[in-house]
This record gives sequence, structure tokens and C-alpha cells, in this order.
Amino acid sequence: MALKNLHGLYFEEFVIGENIASATRTITETDIVAFAAFSGDYNELHTSEPYAAKTPFGKRIAHGLLGLSIASGLAFQMGFLIGTVDAFRSVEWEFTAPIYIGDTIHVVAEVIETKPFPRLGNGRVTFKVSVQNQNGQVVQRGSWSLLIRNKPKA
Repeated sequence: MALKNLHGLYFEEFVIGENIASATRTITETDIVAFAAFSGDYNELHTSEPYAAKTPFGKRIAHGLLGLSIASGLAFQMGFLIGTVDAFRSVEWEFTAPIYIGDTIHVVAEVIETKPFPRLGNGRVTFKVSVQNQNGQVVQRGSWSLLIRNKPKA
């Protein structure tokens, strides 16, 4: 069973090895400026073209946490988490390559572990997640663990 286009999957419906890819999202200068304002992170690597030009990146890059935040939104927009997530439990994350203004990213998520918590009425689902740019390069990766509700008893 492919997870694509499903909504509100319950814990019991996740199968180890299944994966899903999100829609794409192009990173804009407005994204970076808004994130800097929202987070208070005005690091010149993100906000100053002359400064960034002198770095190994050669130009401004998106905040790493902006990429992670957008990845979270892209995952939610896939629909399979709507109405069934009790909590985002943990994140292990690596920033493997820069995300530049104009890059188009998407998320690929694979179910790698499930652990039921019957007493709580849910279970932990762990996903291996990668964020890829328009060239298929992995720019961020890691794992996310979420608490997902059990299917209601009939």
C-alpha cells in the first residue's frame, strides 16, 4: 500500500518500509527574510550578499532551521498526519548541503519503526526523512518520531 494521497492514517496503518514523497516548494528571499525576522537569527550568511559572497557557499543560503521547518510543513501537507498526530516526539537532523534562494525542495519519508503504546492509545512511528533539492541532492536528512493515535474501536 502506498501512502500517497491518504489522509489521517492511524498508528496501525503505518507499515515499515513504506515511503512517500511530498510536493515541491521553491525557497524565496522572502522566506529567508521572514524567517530571520521571526527567529531573530540575522546571521549575515543568510542576510548579507556581500558577506555571503566571501564564504565557501559564495552566496546567501537559507537557514538550516528554515529548511527543517519547511520540510515539516511539506510533510503535513501530504495529509497522512492530519488529525491523527498526538505529538512530534523527537528529531535527529543533519544539514548536509546548503539550500540556496531559488532551490526547489521536497521531502521523502520512509517508515522505519513502529512501537505501540496501548496504555496511551497511540504508538510511536519513526520516519527516515530526507530533504532533496531540484537536482536530487540530499540537503538535509534525519529521523522524526511522532506519536500517532490508534484506530478508534468500532
